[in-house]
Amino acid sequence: MFFASDNAGPAHPKVMEALVAANTGYAMGYGADPIMETVRAQVRELFEAPEAAVYLIINGTAANSVLLASMTQPWQTVFCSECAHIHEDECNAPEFYTQAKLTLVPTADGKMKPDALRSKILGEENRGVHGPQRGPLSITQVTEKGTIYTLDEIQALTTTAREFGMQTHLDGARFANAMTALGCSPADMTWKAGVDTVSFGGTKNGAMGVEACVIFNPEIAWEFELRRKRGGHLLSKHRYLSAQMQAYLQDDLWLDMARSANARCAQLAEGLRQHDAVKLLFEPQANMIFFQMPRRAHKRMLDGGAVYYVMNGDPEAGDPEEPLIGRLVCDWSMTETGINQFLDLLNG
Repeated sequence: MFFASDNAGPAHPKVMEALVAANTGYAMGYGADPIMETVRAQVRELFEAPEAAVYLIINGTAANSVLLASMTQPWQTVFCSECAHIHEDECNAPEFYTQAKLTLVPTADGKMKPDALRSKILGEENRGVHGPQRGPLSITQVTEKGTIYTLDEIQALTTTAREFGMQTHLDGARFANAMTALGCSPADMTWKAGVDTVSFGGTKNGAMGVEACVIFNPEIAWEFELRRKRGGHLLSKHRYLSAQMQAYLQDDLWLDMARSANARCAQLAEGLRQHDAVKLLFEPQANMIFFQMPRRAHKRMLDGGAVYYVMNGDPEAGDPEEPLIGRLVCDWSMTETGINQFLDLLNG
C-alpha cells in the first residue's frame, strides 16, 4: 500500500537486465557509447523528429534546469504555473542554472489558462533595462495536481507564447502517463503543439534514473551540450543511462508501465468515490490523486500501513474531524491487490 510517490517504486526488471548487459567490457564514455546511437534513433522515430537533438541526464531537476538554461538569458524570466515542479520542488535549481527568475501564473487546477499567461507576460518587459525580459514558457505535463493539458490547451499556451517571441519547454516527468491518457502520439503532445524542448521522463515510470532531453530547435543544441557539461551532468559512464532508455523504449515497455499506473489510479479513484468521508479535489486523469478526508481517517489509514503524503497538517495531532489533504500516486508496479487492500482498510 505504498502511494507516496512513483519515484519510490522499483525499476522494471527489463531495465535492470539492460544495465547488467551493458556492464560488460569497455565502451566509450560521455555519450559516445554505441547504445546511445540506438537510443537517439529510437527517440527521433518516436517523436517523428529526425533532426531532433537527443541527450540523456540522470534526473528530472537537471533535465528541466539545463534545458531552460539553454533557452533563457540571465536577465529574463521563465513563465510557469504557481504549482509547477520547477517552482515548488527543485530547490531553485532552474534559477541557479538559468540565473533568471520565475514568473508564476495562477491556476485553479494546476493548468495555466492563456488569458492568465498573457496577463503575466504583459506584466514583464515593460520597464526597460530595470525589469526582467520575457523568457520561455514552461508547462508541466502531468501537472502537480494530477491533471492533464489537452492538446488544444497546450497549443493555446504555446501560441500565446509565440505571439511574444517566446519558446516553450515541456516538463514531462510523467510524459508517458499523460500521453497514454490522451491517446495521442509524442509528436502530437510536443512539437506539433508548438513545444520547442521536452524533458522526456523515465525515472518515475520504471527506469532506475534517466531522462531524455529532446530539443526540436537545433539552434540551442550546442549550448545545451556545453551547459550539461559545465553543470556536471555529462556522465562519464554514460552507457548506463543509454541502456536504461533503450530498454525503456523497447517493445513499448514505457507505454505498458504508464497504462498500468493509470489503470490502478482509476481503480483507486473509483473506490474513493464510494466513500462518504472522502472528497476528490481534482478529477484524477493520470496516476495521481489529491483527496480530502478527516484527520481521524488519515490517522487510521497511516496506522494501518498505508503510505502516502498528508499535504497540509499533522495527522497525529489536532481536531479529529478537521479535513486534511492527502496525495496518492500509483506507479507501474502497483497491483489490483494493493489497491483493494487500501480500499478495504479505508472501508473497514
